[in-house]
Amino acid sequence: MPRYHSGVYLYNGNKEADEIDLSLRETLPVISQEVKELKVIQTGSLDELKEVCHQYGPEVDVFFILGGDGTVHECINYLAPLKKRPIIGVLPGGTCNDFSRVLDTPQRLDQAADSIIRGEELTVDAGQTENNYFINFWGIGLVTQASFNINEQQKDRFGVLSYFISALKTVSQADPFDYKVTVDGEVLEGEAVMVLVMNGQFIGTRRVPVPAIDLQDGKLDVLIVKNSNLTLFREIMTMGKERAVDKNFEELYYRQGETVKIEVDGSENVDMDGEIKGHAPAELKVLPGHFTFLGGGPNALSPLLDK
Repeated sequence: MPRYHSGVYLYNGNKEADEIDLSLRETLPVISQEVKELKVIQTGSLDELKEVCHQYGPEVDVFFILGGDGTVHECINYLAPLKKRPIIGVLPGGTCNDFSRVLDTPQRLDQAADSIIRGEELTVDAGQTENNYFINFWGIGLVTQASFNINEQQKDRFGVLSYFISALKTVSQADPFDYKVTVDGEVLEGEAVMVLVMNGQFIGTRRVPVPAIDLQDGKLDVLIVKNSNLTLFREIMTMGKERAVDKNFEELYYRQGETVKIEVDGSENVDMDGEIKGHAPAELKVLPGHFTFLGGGPNALSPLLDK
């Protein structure tokens, strides 16, 4: 008997035909066996994606998204306001696929399809700003500047490597900014080159080395990089599995909280889940247990130090 009665399988029709065909052949036969009534829908624009989410989101049991972090981000923004939200399955079809990594989903599509359709249903938090939602991270400073510095031709050719090339290029030209961050009433002020508010654990395929970050704890995790020290930046990008934030991690400020207010001089572009969207100053809050995702493996959402 199929696991779910009704579902949607959404994919981006703007990719190369050969790539789409291969992705569908690797995933649809597995997914369709476990959903009795499955609608397969190709989208070619944000308007079409929004329409699919609004029309089918409240009706179906499960909503599969074949795409990268940007597609996942847009979908959760359209699904988040719904009173009745479907269970979501993420099939990694992008460059970094960071949120699928948080869910411990295999990065080969055939393995991912089999893993998530049999995976555990996991209730996870989401972050909300004044106008948008995020599921993995919100950031200003270096992370946003690195996104702007990505060369699209380089991205097509080198994939994930292009993000690291861009990040290293950005370090030498990072512009510090004055900030005032308030986390559940606690205020910190100073000068930084990057502020991250994490819900998930991955950026650019690398795990942030903070064991406390947890999608299910009802808190957001705030990290502030106070200067552009290259050694520190490499430490962050290396993401040592057992490296906790401690007194030796002198250039990184870390706090957890349910509400976060970020004030800066002027305006800073915001990167949400890999998409440049909005500006700081901003106010953020956590929405505990707002979504249910299909976990991709037995270690999905388990503590960092257990991995």
